[in-house]
Amino acid sequence: MAIIHQATLSPSKRELIEKYLPVQPWFTKDGSAPPELLGAYRFDDPDGEVGLETHLVSHGGKIYQVPLSYRGSELPGAKDSLLGTMEHSVLGTRWVYDACADPVYVAALATVIVTGQREAEQFVDMDGVPEPRKSSVEVKGSGTPGSEVPALSPAAPITEDGITSIDAGQLTVQVNRVLVPGTPGPENSAVLRGTWAGQEGPVLLASLSQA
Repeated sequence: MAIIHQATLSPSKRELIEKYLPVQPWFTKDGSAPPELLGAYRFDDPDGEVGLETHLVSHGGKIYQVPLSYRGSELPGAKDSLLGTMEHSVLGTRWVYDACADPVYVAALATVIVTGQREAEQFVDMDGVPEPRKSSVEVKGSGTPGSEVPALSPAAPITEDGITSIDAGQLTVQVNRVLVPGTPGPENSAVLRGTWAGQEGPVLLASLSQA
């Protein structure tokens, strides 16, 4: 369950993403129009410490996937994956990372895929009363509830041809940075698929392979 605070963010998530995308090798800048945020989905951190939110962004006829992690302190060894810090009017300073470099995100993504889970339920904190909010992006892992998730030790992410791969020991996690509508991925593979407004049919977001 993800609790979302009514808060002021400085800089905003949009501002951080707009600064981050143009310097990524998998992003193609097309014209002067800023990227459009299509929606987002969240995963749960079992310890409740790290915010895990993945944004889908449209620009120049392409759709990009931008997973972010929000932390209350710096993530050791992940300086190159830091988008920046933002001031959260409720939670204070938050360090914002490319989540592919965050072991909490890698474990959460693998768990959702292996066990066939969906995105985290979202609730907005309305003066101490949690009000449910529907996710703008719905995702589903291809696995089976109750399946065992191996212990993971993620290495630094490597990106080639629009796909980020994380060697996590017994599993390799692959996150599609550039999404291809109409491509749900192989039927018999360990994958994460998603749908959102205006999109017909599930789209391949991420996958797992055995080491």
